[in-house]
Amino acid sequence: MSAVTVRDAPSTVNSLTNGRLPIWAPWAMLLGSWAVIAVIFALLAASTGGEFNIVATLVLGTMVFDIVIFVLAYLVEGIRQAKNRLVTSLVLSAFIVALIPLISLLFTVVTNGAARFDVTFFTTSMRNVVGEGGGALHAIVGTLLITGMAALISIPVGLLTAIYLVEYGRGLLARSITFFVDVMTGIPSIVAGLFAFAFFSLILSDPGIRFGFGGAIALSLLMIPVVVRSTEEILKIVPNELREASYALGVPKWLTIVKIVIPTSIAGITTGVTLAIARVIGETAPLLIIAGFTASTNYSLFDSRMMSLPVFVYNQYANPGSTVQPYLDRAWAGALTLILIVMLLNLLARLIARMFSPKFGR
Repeated sequence: MSAVTVRDAPSTVNSLTNGRLPIWAPWAMLLGSWAVIAVIFALLAASTGGEFNIVATLVLGTMVFDIVIFVLAYLVEGIRQAKNRLVTSLVLSAFIVALIPLISLLFTVVTNGAARFDVTFFTTSMRNVVGEGGGALHAIVGTLLITGMAALISIPVGLLTAIYLVEYGRGLLARSITFFVDVMTGIPSIVAGLFAFAFFSLILSDPGIRFGFGGAIALSLLMIPVVVRSTEEILKIVPNELREASYALGVPKWLTIVKIVIPTSIAGITTGVTLAIARVIGETAPLLIIAGFTASTNYSLFDSRMMSLPVFVYNQYANPGSTVQPYLDRAWAGALTLILIVMLLNLLARLIARMFSPKFGR
């Protein structure tokens, strides 16, 4: 009679002793590293009477996490997996370090801007206001009008230029356009303001001219190269097979561009346009030169000076009155408003891209 081998019942597998860290281990080590460094910094702050540094805590805690996860993965999983986890943790660390300034900026702006983020701030201007009170209605109106006009000028020019470079442009003319677009991308913003000021001063024979349309022209000089480059790169990644299939059906080239190429790349185009608007909406130097600043609300782009939010923030911060705090509160509230406008533009761009995307219509 042969012996019957009796196998033991399967036992619970412990991932720590089975050569594999559990899924939750990296996150637990990251939180633990932050907690340990936070305790050390808290004790140092309590003993020296200083302040707790949360930024240093996050940075040093993340560095400790990189070391701990490499050592623990080496002991449990071996050198190959340890190297893999180290590189992954370094990528995560870079993301965290890049995110810290953004979070710190948003926290600072929201904290300081909330003091004047009220109805009065959005419904009144600074006309006849000295000290407390007043608002940024004139600056908000000016920013929307100037940036809207700049976008109205820049988007068609930028889109048509990019379409020409990708679909039609060949030879010396296309290379020249590309070269000058690249040069314009690096133009300092104050140079655009000086150009607009000099241009309208010569055309209108007014050496002291200040008006909103001039600011829109200055911003469009900064916006057009961004629209051209971003749209050009997006159009280049549209598969040529789509164009060839349209041509094979007898569709003209211009109609192929309108019905196939642009709808396929509309999401990337709207993103590029939004980035271009966000690039210019916070410019201060060109608007200081050509649009000027005023305490009254001006609804006409072609008549007199026009205030904008960046100039409003600069003016409130740089030229406070005898009571400084109200001016600083208005400056922070203006900065918060500017950030919210950019956020709303990004949300609007995503909505437009989703509505006109080919996948959405199927």
